[in-house]
Amino acid sequence: MICLSQSKGIGGSIKKSPEDFLVKEIAQCGKVLEPGTKYLASDLGATADPQGKFSAIVLEKRGWDTIRALQTIAKRLGRGVRSIGYAGMKDRMSKSTQLASIFGAQPEALGRISIKDISINGAWKSTNGIGMGDLLGNAFEIVVAGADQDIEKVMRIEEELGGVMPNYFDAQRFGSRLNNFKIGMHILRNELEEAVLEFLTATSNETNQAAVEARRRLAEENDFAAALGYFPGYLKGERTMLYSLSKEPTDFAKAIRAMPRGISIMFIHSVEALVFNRSVEMMAKERNFNAARLRCKNDFYGFPDVSLVGPEGTTPVSALIGYETSEERINSYESQIMNGLGIGRESFRIKSMPELSMRGSFRPVLSTFKNFGASALGDDVKLGFELPAGAYATILISEFTKSGSLDLDLISPSMKEDRKD
Repeated sequence: MICLSQSKGIGGSIKKSPEDFLVKEIAQCGKVLEPGTKYLASDLGATADPQGKFSAIVLEKRGWDTIRALQTIAKRLGRGVRSIGYAGMKDRMSKSTQLASIFGAQPEALGRISIKDISINGAWKSTNGIGMGDLLGNAFEIVVAGADQDIEKVMRIEEELGGVMPNYFDAQRFGSRLNNFKIGMHILRNELEEAVLEFLTATSNETNQAAVEARRRLAEENDFAAALGYFPGYLKGERTMLYSLSKEPTDFAKAIRAMPRGISIMFIHSVEALVFNRSVEMMAKERNFNAARLRCKNDFYGFPDVSLVGPEGTTPVSALIGYETSEERINSYESQIMNGLGIGRESFRIKSMPELSMRGSFRPVLSTFKNFGASALGDDVKLGFELPAGAYATILISEFTKSGSLDLDLISPSMKEDRKD
């Protein structure tokens, strides 16, 4: 993806260890959740409710992704996966502090939990659980290993950016094999068998040899029941789908529905994301961010707020396409991209699987970043900054390193080829 800054980068790489990628949520009151700090509800502008059915927690973790950490905590308390809630996802290769909740859990029981590399830095009863988006953003401290330690070069790039970066979705939106988009396109076209087989058997960008062999064997034998005997246990989504297909081999909609909706909906989100990223890339290439037809104002913290979309806003905003997106909200780049893919607004009204339909939403084309700082650290460079919810630190880091940026051609090499004749 095209960078906004023009200067040569400092190189280097990130995520060598969890300590090199520190993430601290910024609560809705504007407070940054610091590691090793105990919090009360009142510290975060919240009100504890002794009669509440949820326990809100401040979760600190190292080397755990958010869902797995919360599932492990919930299991210790006899609660199921549906009991957990969280404001934002933090990946495994990080040390992070964030808000979360567990339905039916008691704060006292949470305080007694002992799990390696997990701490509960506050717990209180709450009327409501924590949900996606219940945060302003995240503060980061990231070590770029092996980078050029010319801090003047770093600050020159920061000056070029002027406090904003292209608000691309990063690679994780497209899946570890970068094929979420292909699966999503099959679902939009009602090609559910093709979607299932792409999910189960595609080996491009697969890094685990056991998984490669299992996927290839299934592609050759097409025996879903037998595949349960040799698919690696860590491929939980695949095994869930295979179990459904072992019972009803031709019910591909049921196989997709067998997985958590949070996984299957990502296939459709990736199509929205590809259209958005291509559009922003074209704007960045032509330095034409005014092509975005919408604007939004900033919140009290100085971050773009898409609930404040209107003609007087300062930040350009584009549509994440859905079936309710009006024609006048679709910019010329997005129209061109969707035409090339052979899809339109109504494509996101999925009649075969209505629960995966997308109504449409908004996303800033440019993301603000705040409180930027850089320093040499041994043989590395340490960067600190704050980003709004939904913006990716990896995208900002790539502006400074000029490396690690996602090549969109790996996801959709040719829009004409993606189009169904």
